[in-house]
Amino acid sequence: QVQLVESGGGFVQAGGSLRLSCTTSGSFFIINTMGWYRQAPGKEREGVSCVSSIQSSGGGSTHYTDIAKGRFAMSSDNAKNTVYLQMNNLKPEDTAVYYCAAALMCRLGHLSLWTSWGQGTQVTVSS
Repeated sequence: QVQLVESGGGFVQAGGSLRLSCTTSGSFFIINTMGWYRQAPGKEREGVSCVSSIQSSGGGSTHYTDIAKGRFAMSSDNAKNTVYLQMNNLKPEDTAVYYCAAALMCRLGHLSLWTSWGQGTQVTVSS
């Protein structure tokens, strides 16, 4: 397992933006896939986005769930072992704890495949 540390959460008004960061203790050469999940109070953890083959020079292949399409963008910086989640046009329903995770493959619907998790960062969007 690798250690994952998220940052960048906070309080923002509806329509605003935030950029989350997740830095790993291990090189992307030993991690194939990184992903973002979120969990709102009283709800199940749900997938947001993931990038597979992250160690490739082209940055890998990124996938989004319907939550993220059109508003969120995931990117990576291999030199920093860091992935980002740029979130734009935030809505109150985006309020949740956001987690980054590592896995061998990008399967956002299968929590059990994600072997390492960060501690989470809180995002709160006011109306």
